[in-house]
Amino acid sequence: MACSSLTTPAFAQDVAEDAPAVRDGNVIIVTATRRAQDVQDIPLAVTAISPEQLDNQGVVNIQQITALAPSFSSSQAQLASGSVVLRVRGVGTTSNNIGFESAVGIFIDGAYQSRPGVALNEFVDVERVEVLRGPQGTLFGRNTSAGALNVTNVRPDVTEFGGFVNAGYGNFDEVSVQGAINVPIVKDTVALRVTGAFRERDGFLTVADRNGTEIGDTNDVDQWLVRGQIGWDTDSGLRGRIIVDYSNSQSSCCGAIELYQSPLVTGGAFAAVGLGANGGNGQPSVSTTPRDQGAFEQALNNRVVSANFAPVADIDNYGLTGELEFPLSDNADLIFIGSYRKYESFEHYDSDFTGLDIFNVDALNLDIETWTAELRLQGEAFGGKLNYMVGGFYSDETLDQSVSFSLGQDFGENVGALLFVPTGGALGPNPLTVFTGVDPAGTNNTNRFQQDAKSYAIFTHNSLEIATGLELTLGARYSWEDKSGDFTQTAVNNQICPAVLGALGGVPGPLQPAFVGLGCFGFTAPADLPQAAVLPLPRTFQSKFNDEELIYTAKLGYEISPSVNTYASFTHGYKAGGINLDTTAAVGGAEPSFLSEEVDAYEIGLKGQTANGDLTVNVAGFYEKFTNFQVLEFTGTAFETFNVPKADTKGVEIEGLFRPNDELTFNFGATFLKASYPDDCAGTQTSVQVVALCGYDLTNAPKIVALIGALWEKPINASTEVFLSGQVRMEDDQRTSTQAIILPDAAEIAAAGGLQQAIDAAPPIIADVQDGKAFVNLRGGLRFAGGKYAIEGWVTNLTNEVVRGVTFNTTLRGSGAANSRSAFVLPPRQYGVTLRAKF
Repeated sequence: MACSSLTTPAFAQDVAEDAPAVRDGNVIIVTATRRAQDVQDIPLAVTAISPEQLDNQGVVNIQQITALAPSFSSSQAQLASGSVVLRVRGVGTTSNNIGFESAVGIFIDGAYQSRPGVALNEFVDVERVEVLRGPQGTLFGRNTSAGALNVTNVRPDVTEFGGFVNAGYGNFDEVSVQGAINVPIVKDTVALRVTGAFRERDGFLTVADRNGTEIGDTNDVDQWLVRGQIGWDTDSGLRGRIIVDYSNSQSSCCGAIELYQSPLVTGGAFAAVGLGANGGNGQPSVSTTPRDQGAFEQALNNRVVSANFAPVADIDNYGLTGELEFPLSDNADLIFIGSYRKYESFEHYDSDFTGLDIFNVDALNLDIETWTAELRLQGEAFGGKLNYMVGGFYSDETLDQSVSFSLGQDFGENVGALLFVPTGGALGPNPLTVFTGVDPAGTNNTNRFQQDAKSYAIFTHNSLEIATGLELTLGARYSWEDKSGDFTQTAVNNQICPAVLGALGGVPGPLQPAFVGLGCFGFTAPADLPQAAVLPLPRTFQSKFNDEELIYTAKLGYEISPSVNTYASFTHGYKAGGINLDTTAAVGGAEPSFLSEEVDAYEIGLKGQTANGDLTVNVAGFYEKFTNFQVLEFTGTAFETFNVPKADTKGVEIEGLFRPNDELTFNFGATFLKASYPDDCAGTQTSVQVVALCGYDLTNAPKIVALIGALWEKPINASTEVFLSGQVRMEDDQRTSTQAIILPDAAEIAAAGGLQQAIDAAPPIIADVQDGKAFVNLRGGLRFAGGKYAIEGWVTNLTNEVVRGVTFNTTLRGSGAANSRSAFVLPPRQYGVTLRAKF
């Protein structure tokens, strides 16, 4: 088991692609090149994670892989269904927009998962996880401009009966049960494997109303999963499996803690309109000073969010995957992988992040249906000197999202607070009603977004030994993308917006933009009003996106000695553009689409082991240049989608393993990274949102991440063993917001004498940088009967670091330097006990 602790990059030992991960001696077999090879031999940076590692670090889903891979990170914002962001080498796609697709592709048992939220099922009965770093488009389906996660579940064993059961209990009343049973149906030919998991845990964030009274909790877990497989392996070489899975999650996600309170609150504007001196924030503490890091930390440490009700979610996720391997000869196989997946979610949440009743999502219903198929011919020729692969890929995805928004009882007074300073309170507590005679409370509408997306590709990937120890790999994929989407309003009950537009002539000129923006709040405003021709109001749309791209790679690997390899590679990668599925996408007649993202990636690597395998060290250096980098930003009133002409990431990765004796194993890793928008990132663009990013680091991209861990295993007698494992992940300071500065408005740009001058003079955005932290995980226990049974105690985040992953402008809570700032947080310390049994 000790040798399973390595997480590394690697050229080619041919085995069936879905062969079990081999950890015999010093060999770890992965399928990062779509055929099974020793991880030390492939010309590619890949972190290979074994099931033992997952257990030792308490990793139960994709997001928690951060504990084991220094170049991988994840974050999540408000939605349980659509706001998960995965990053590799500091690059990911930040999005609450279902039209955006991840820059890190996810593949489970060879099948492409169209969104990260679709792949959040519990890790149970997993054979291996591979984190492929850098663009992977020639080998893996779609959208891998930053990297890919390749997850392989344990396949049915046709030779023997067996299984396991795990049960655990932890703080926050966490209860978990996992298990699997394997039954050969036809000995040595056909087997059935059934896997299940259940996990329930109270939320680690308390939900308090405007008075500070607890009304519930959030960031909880309530989920289950069942997976059934039939696998076959015949004497003729025909092998395959059919996988059916179903999961349900009612986990609520995610609460946001207000870090910095708007000066409109502390200045008395909210109190003056009857919304209380705290402005509806029921948290025990919140910073009233814009640069007080200690006060931000205190607000986080309280783990209390303010809302007028706790969020609700209900997600069903089910699918079918089939894989078939048909031998055409001793040296060639035809492989087919097909999948169908259905994802259905319902969510209901308070979207203003305060205890006031301002703005709610009454119902968010999302339906994603995805079909994929891949056919590959692969084999070897010229006495094994050539390994070839040719194939085709197809996917068909349908999205249907319906969102019902409503304005609450306090919306009008909240507008009064926002306008209190410029009007001196002269318009009373509800200015919209003063001018229109209409109370905005109760306004609601339902916006529907639909998209059909088809993707086609042909590809090839070939490795040729051109001289002893020297191998050339060439790969290419030609992809076609075809998307059509639309935005419609299926229900509208909004009297305030037409009334505001009708009364606009009576509103003082300087206040008219604010009256339009608040009275016709973008998420609830009626679409296609006549005034939309001249004012920033929603428009329905139908749009198409079509693109095609050649993706290609060239790698050269050299075996310096049997245990030392080096390589150099270039890859041109691609992530499709698409349609901006948001109410604001067509405002002002804008084209509701965004461009495809492309990347040119250069990488060199050196991987080596000592002769006895006790020490393994792998080093990779990389430089990746992105064009049309896809970005989404929440401003506090709307989601803005745009492409940044240039972004890049460069750095060095080190991963390794040291085994001084049979009882002790150390693993280590570090990523030294510079992921940023270059000084000339805007190109010819003049948008303030784009130009303001130039010169700053990407979001959630710390310059240094380091891992160090140890596993000690000591036999007590012939059948009993004690073990202790621990690991520390250290992260440097990192930005947590899209923008690094408070964006200047038109008046500030004019006063400064130009856009760049105004950006140079703009102050840093509040609460952007999260200080560096260290996360410590420990696990220890006893194994009995030769490992058949075990009892373990564990703790994650031992030092109880409460850290924010995403910081943003609180909804309708000010503007510019007067905006409140809120953050989504990562889990605090968790601990418990686990019992394991194998049979």
